[in-house]
This record gives sequence, C-alpha cells and structure tokens, in this order.
Amino acid sequence: MPTHLPESPLSRDERLWAMFTHLSALSLFIGIPLGNILGPLILWLIKKEEYPFVRDQGKEALNFQISMLIYMDISGILALILIGIPLLITLVIVDVVYTIIAAINASDGNAYRYPLTIRFIQ
Repeated sequence: MPTHLPESPLSRDERLWAMFTHLSALSLFIGIPLGNILGPLILWLIKKEEYPFVRDQGKEALNFQISMLIYMDISGILALILIGIPLLITLVIVDVVYTIIAAINASDGNAYRYPLTIRFIQ
C-alpha cells in the first residue's frame, strides 16, 4: 500500500532518485545480466545516506528483485516439466508492472511496498 514517509517534505531530487532506483531494475530486460539487482543496489548504495526516502525505496526494490529472481529460478527449474513456462511469463509481467507502479508512487513521494516480497534487507 502506498504511504508517505512522514519524516520531512521530499525534495524533487529525492523523489527522482527513488523513482530511478525502482526503474533501474528494468535494466535486466535490456540485456544487463543481473541488472534487476545491480541497478537498484548501485543507486541505493550511492544515495542511501543522502536521502532517507531513497534508502527506504532502495531496500524495497532490492528485496522485491531478489525475491523475483528466486521465483524465476524456481520457475525455470519447473519449466523442465512445462509447468514453469506459464509461471515464468507471469512473473516477468508481474515484475515489470509492479516495478512501474512502484516508480510512479516514488515519483509522487509515496513509499511503495511490493507484494510477494521476502524481506532480506531490513
């Protein structure tokens, strides 16, 4: 559910960096190996001390992308018995859609919590 972090008003830069943290996960789909993990990780590491909102949304993006990677790996294994093929297709669509929704929310200054996420990074 989208919620606003009550700490202080968010600057335009903070909202943009948070949005880019989410969108950087889509770099996987333009051919960057593990781009869905590396993109958010790099932006989070660079900006987490400067912007609390980016710290929060970066962790959220990383947790979701790590979770999706695990789900996709399991689906890839299940593809050997054909069950995983529709699961893989569904997961790719879910990944893209939720990433875009999260980026729009971050752009508006709302903290987004992805569904289906294992919280690896607290």
